[in-house]
Amino acid sequence: MSVLTKKQLERYKRNILLDGVGLEGQEKLLQAKVLVVGSGGLGSPAAYYLAAAGVGNIGLVDGDRVDLSNLQRQILHTTSDLGRPKTESARDKLIALNPDVNVTAIGEWLGEDNYRELITGFDLVVDGTDNFAVRFLINRACVEQRKPYIFGGVLGYTGQVMTIIPGRGPCLACIFRDVPPESAPSCSSIGVLGAVPGMIGTAEAAEAVKVILDLGEPLVGRLLTYDALTMRFYDIEIRRDQSCPVCGAMS
Repeated sequence: MSVLTKKQLERYKRNILLDGVGLEGQEKLLQAKVLVVGSGGLGSPAAYYLAAAGVGNIGLVDGDRVDLSNLQRQILHTTSDLGRPKTESARDKLIALNPDVNVTAIGEWLGEDNYRELITGFDLVVDGTDNFAVRFLINRACVEQRKPYIFGGVLGYTGQVMTIIPGRGPCLACIFRDVPPESAPSCSSIGVLGAVPGMIGTAEAAEAVKVILDLGEPLVGRLLTYDALTMRFYDIEIRRDQSCPVCGAMS
């Protein structure tokens, strides 16, 4: 017998109708715990679609405040939110969308002193950052704790997504051995088309739902690249590096 309420049955009707989801899958989504690191360009669409899908427990980690320049792409924030902590602004929008969701706003930066602790307690991590050093920490913690990690990145007119499931495929360090230098191109230096993080963040949410439900073919060992100028998607096969300093020793 379903534990969903009458309102939940109506809210998630289009999910429940899907092959591979059904009542059991929807209940699994409601029980899931997903940490979204970053509440900006990638984290906004990712968290919004996770909340809409009925992922019942969402953690938001971000130490930043809403700035006017964010509003070109960070869709969880509005002009009236200027100066507010991003996690609080994002939490309000997610709860307004779906009161079923328990949203934990963690208004701090993920760093060397807290990355393992922040990830503990969640089933899966979605990357909404724009910082490779932070991504390396997330990747390390997820490999150590055997938790899926949905990697996403954007720059200019392009974006990338890959799903990392420790023991089943490559991790981030199999592709990028070192943190890029500070002089490397970034969105703050060359810009980003606002719709690109929307596309990539949405893809990250879809990957997260697939992993939670063990559904379809996640992007494990496949780096999906999106080019907005040509409107083309293509993926590159990535093999696990047995000498990887992070995941190489895993069985």
